[in-house]
Amino acid sequence: MLKFIRVALHAVLAFALLPPVLAQETSPDVLVKQTVEEVLAILRADKQVQSGNVEHIARLMEEKVAPHFDFARMTRLAVGRGWREATPDQRDTLIREFRNLLVRSYSAAFTFYRGIAVEYRPFRINPGDREATVNTLIRLPGGAQPIAIDYDMSLTDGGWKLYDVRIDGASLVINYRNLFAQEIQRGGIEGLIKSLIEKNSGGPPTAARQ
Repeated sequence: MLKFIRVALHAVLAFALLPPVLAQETSPDVLVKQTVEEVLAILRADKQVQSGNVEHIARLMEEKVAPHFDFARMTRLAVGRGWREATPDQRDTLIREFRNLLVRSYSAAFTFYRGIAVEYRPFRINPGDREATVNTLIRLPGGAQPIAIDYDMSLTDGGWKLYDVRIDGASLVINYRNLFAQEIQRGGIEGLIKSLIEKNSGGPPTAARQ
């Protein structure tokens, strides 16, 4: 899980600084490329990020990154079959707590950040498509093996939004679905909610705790 979160960190940073109107008008591949490059430039120059200021990073993510994620869909996919058992209030709570968990977890994990280079793969989309996948290759420093990161996106009323990230074929959503399934098996939907609240109430969780 540690490696998954460290690598997924780039994915979380991929959607950040374009204003909402521009995001709606921009194709998924252009949106990813523009935001990735601009975010990486900011992160390289931000002294508080470089010093590991987790609160500052969390604020940055909430303001710049979170609006480009479809947290409702991500949560529904991560909870899986248990979603049908949840009441409307429980669903709202799950979405809120899962969002908090993602933001806090990756804010803490950002202390592992190191310089990377991004290669953008050829992109195709047909007119009228409302689902798209943007493929990239992450080149790590020191000659490490490159990592393929695929962004699954959908066109919503608010523009193109991210609902899953696949890292070398491994889905972020499915990874959490496996963890959530264990919690649901032990304590039902309320057990999962309690677990999420506990994780979010103890300060920014570290990668190891996830």
